[in-house]
Amino acid sequence: MSIKNKPDSRCTWCGQDPIYIDYHDNVWGRPEYDSQQLFEKLCLDGQQAGLSWITILKKHQGYKNAFADFNPELISQFDDEKVNALMLDTNIIRNRLKINSIIKNAKAFVRYESEHGVGSFSEFLWSFVGGSPIINSWQTKSEVPTETEQSRLMSKTLKKLGFNFVGPTICYAFMEAVGMVNDHLITCISYHECNQSN
Repeated sequence: MSIKNKPDSRCTWCGQDPIYIDYHDNVWGRPEYDSQQLFEKLCLDGQQAGLSWITILKKHQGYKNAFADFNPELISQFDDEKVNALMLDTNIIRNRLKINSIIKNAKAFVRYESEHGVGSFSEFLWSFVGGSPIINSWQTKSEVPTETEQSRLMSKTLKKLGFNFVGPTICYAFMEAVGMVNDHLITCISYHECNQSN
């Protein structure tokens, strides 16, 4: 790539907020293969439903503190008393359905990995893109889809396994975040970096 054509901008969705810029530059679109990290990101994308992602991003540490650093084994043991306590925690979204969804997802995760082995959740999720990232080449934000055939299948399969807050749009946002698809615009400074990190 010539210097003249070298990307010098970011995807417009991250705006000027330093937290959002850091997330865009260092997390979004970078392939993630760790099962627990994928579980965490899937749960957080579910928390976003009806809200902006920056709202969840700013509460990320609050969620880690409230949900045992997203350890599925520990979360799966949360009871009604714990849920009631979490409903008073201002560092997370105090929505009972969303809080319970993380617990339900933790139980589904534990059940899946107990049946298929440690690390199998990652292999399962990555199987929807054939095990390696889909490299897109969008020029404008309007070209980027909100769901795909892969995200619809992922959603349907996750629901059958007992997960919730995993609709096709949430699943696609998750796939973008963990680098299963590279949806940085081709003019973005992170586009080629994400491709090279595959």
